[in-house]
This record gives sequence, structure tokens and C-alpha cells, in this order.
Amino acid sequence: MSCSATAPAEFHRDDGPGWPKDVGIVAMEIYFPSQYVEESELERYDGVPVGKYTADLEQCGVGFISDREDVHSMGLTVLQRLVERQRIPYTEIGCLEVGTATLLDQIKSVKSVLMQLFEDSGNTDVEGVDATHSCVGGTAALVNAVNWVESSAWDGRYAVVVTTDVASYASRTRSTGSAGAVAMLIGPNAALVLDRGVRSYHIEHNYDFFKPDLASWYPVVDTKLEKECSCRALDRCYQTYRSKAGKAGILEGTSLLDMADAFILPKPCVKSVRKTFARVFLNDFLTDPDPDFTNRYAGLEAFREVKLEETYQDRELQATFMAASQSLFETKTQSSTLLIQQVGYLYTPTLFNSLASYVASNTVDDLAGKRVVMFIFGAGAAGALFSLRVAKDASPGSTLQRLVSDLSDLRQRLDARQKAAPEEFDKWVKLREQTQNTAPYTPTGSVDVLLPGTWYLTGVDSSRRRTYKRKPLSS
Repeated sequence: MSCSATAPAEFHRDDGPGWPKDVGIVAMEIYFPSQYVEESELERYDGVPVGKYTADLEQCGVGFISDREDVHSMGLTVLQRLVERQRIPYTEIGCLEVGTATLLDQIKSVKSVLMQLFEDSGNTDVEGVDATHSCVGGTAALVNAVNWVESSAWDGRYAVVVTTDVASYASRTRSTGSAGAVAMLIGPNAALVLDRGVRSYHIEHNYDFFKPDLASWYPVVDTKLEKECSCRALDRCYQTYRSKAGKAGILEGTSLLDMADAFILPKPCVKSVRKTFARVFLNDFLTDPDPDFTNRYAGLEAFREVKLEETYQDRELQATFMAASQSLFETKTQSSTLLIQQVGYLYTPTLFNSLASYVASNTVDDLAGKRVVMFIFGAGAAGALFSLRVAKDASPGSTLQRLVSDLSDLRQRLDARQKAAPEEFDKWVKLREQTQNTAPYTPTGSVDVLLPGTWYLTGVDSSRRRTYKRKPLSS
């Protein structure tokens, strides 16, 4: 078998409990729209104050798709790109997990659509179906894939995770909503190894952000409740992870900020990422038995006795801790916001877009041996916090070196996108909203703007069956 990644036949199990060695992300593939609109121009078009999207939210651009693309087509595109780049036969994939928050069918999985790529290989023995819960579905898919590789069900083949979404928001809140997909190859001897036994979750029942109307693109949002749920999920996940990490010997002392080299904390805009990091800083501060008020915590004495559950809506505290944590944010999180700032937010893929941004912003030598903490909040409400250990082997040909090489062109790919006028963005947002339940339907978007190798929608028949085609890799 010709394969640039380590072949399954070469995998070895540990001598201990029988787990494969160093299970995690072997390779990644990122897909984002080929068109975007600049936030400064969108401000003028939407009639909002200058700086609302750019200075306040800290956004530069938002990607968008026409009616030629959806979660199915983007999943097909990113999965086939991953397989082709890694040169892995479809027969060597034994598990395919999909995370999405965008349903095109109430019962048929996105995974089942992606299985058409396996048809020529004859491989139908592929575990997994979709995981859906707002933004956390992608994390659930990753965990399911890792669990499969580490379980008695593992047969030596790879697992693959695909996250694909369209984040749709109503007018004037749409400046952060985009579309895209991420595919990840999961197996032993990984470049990014998931830490075992330290994942933490917080799940509760709430109607903070939800989509009860299946005929509508747009969510119902209780902004105040959503903020409360998000803060509570982070606080609880922080506390549980900290306890587990201490028992596992990963955490020395009390500070998660000192333990980890990077924090991946995706939110709809960079400003919200800063707020989330400040919340981690607050948790660190309140659990520190001997806070240094002359250095890291200078000027924070008045907040020493605050109760976390009383701070959810405290804007003064939030602003204070954002300012106090600014330098740490720039060191540990800023580089992960590249795709959020340039493309926008897209539900399940955003956590992994942020991880890819971090990898692409650092050299192999800088990354080797580092630990990365990742937190994602999904409305409804659920939070998940886990950590990765970057492989130490940074030599040429190593899994880490190949991963970094695969993601090294992210900035060039962003620069190569086609800039569109806000009117074009507005046109496609409205058309997709108006025609999402139309059948039969023939899409009108131009295929010319799509990159070679992109899958696109060719039509929806009267029974609402969707058909797709791939744009040739070369003309």
C-alpha cells in the first residue's frame, strides 16, 4: 500500500493495557469558502456604526457560499482532499464520524452521503454516524473516533472525523456566520495526541440558543441565558479537568494557564475569544492559593472573594480580567484566531479551524512537545474541555512535520480567495433562506468560482433527493 501517513500495518500496541500508542490527530484538511466579503464594507452595507464588526468584534472578513454548496458537498470535498493528500485507500478507513449542527434531513445522516466516496473501493464496513449538538458535535465525533481506535473494536484501520456546517444568522448578526468543513485522520503515532483520562464535560438542559423551527435557517437566542450557560459550562469543565489532570500527573501546581502552552477557545468573533480566555484567567485566579498581587494578579485584590456564579453578567469584572490577561492571551491563544477572524464562525468545524490556525502559525520545532488545552461550548447547553500533546519528534518525515507542512499554506489560501461585494453576500444569504425547502430546485450559483476538486450541488428533485458532482482537479 502506498501511503504518506504511517500505514496501519506498522501500528503497535503498548505493552500495558493494550491501547495503541499515541492516538490522536494524524493529519488534517481544512475547507472554507472561495469567496468572502470584507467586514468594513459589510458595516457600511448593513448601516451599522463604523467599527462595529471590525474594531468591536475584531473581525476582518466573512466567507460565504452560494446555493451550489451545503454541508454534504463541503463534507465530500474535505474528505476526498484528505484521502487524496494522505494517499490512503478507502479500504483502510474503518470508522467515519461526522459532527454537524446543520441538518438537511431529519433522519438520514451526512455520513451516509459521504459513503458514496467509498463505493469504488467496495468498503461498507465503516463504523459511525452523525453526532449533533450545536458546536459540540464535532468534539463528540473526535472523541468517538479516538475511542474506537483505543477499543477492542479497532481492527488496525484509520478513523476519520468530518465536521461540516453552515452557521446562519439573521440580518445584522450575520457578520460572523460562515461555512466550511474540516476532516481529520485519526490513528496511533499521531502528531496531536489526545491526553487520556482527563476530558471534562458539562451538559444541562436549557433553551439559550436553539432552532425549533425546522423550516427556518435561524436560531432563537436568549443572549443573557446563553452567556450564563457558556460561563457555567467553562467553569465546571475547568474544575473537573483540573481535578483529573492533577490525578493524572499532567497538572503540577494549580494553574492551567501555566500547565498549557496554548489554549484553543473558539467563539463567533475574536472579541468573544478574548472574553473566554479572561474567564479561564479568572478561574486560575480564584483557585490560586497564593496569588501574586505584585505581578500576574496586580490590581485584582478586590475580586478575590467573588463567587463564579455571581459574575456571569458582570461587565466590569469581565473588562478587568480581559485587560489583566491580555499578554497571556497574545502568547497562548491569539495565533489560533486566524480563521475565525478571516473566515468567521461555523459551529462544529471552528474548534478544529482554530487548532489548524495555531499549528499553521508556528514552526515544527516550536510545536514539538507542547500541550494544548481546547474548550468548546455548544448551546442547549453543553461544554467540553480536553487537551492534546504535540508529538516530540520534529524530524523530517515525522507525522508532526507532515501535519505542519499540510497546513503551512493557510494564509496563502486565504489570500487567494475572491473578494465579493456585500450585495453578493446578501444575495446568496437570502436566496438560500428562501429556497432551502424548495423542490424540485436547480441551483444557479456559478461553478467557476469554486476551486478545482470542489464538490457542488447539481440539483434537488421533486422527492428532495440531492445530487452532487465534483469539479475537475484540472481543466
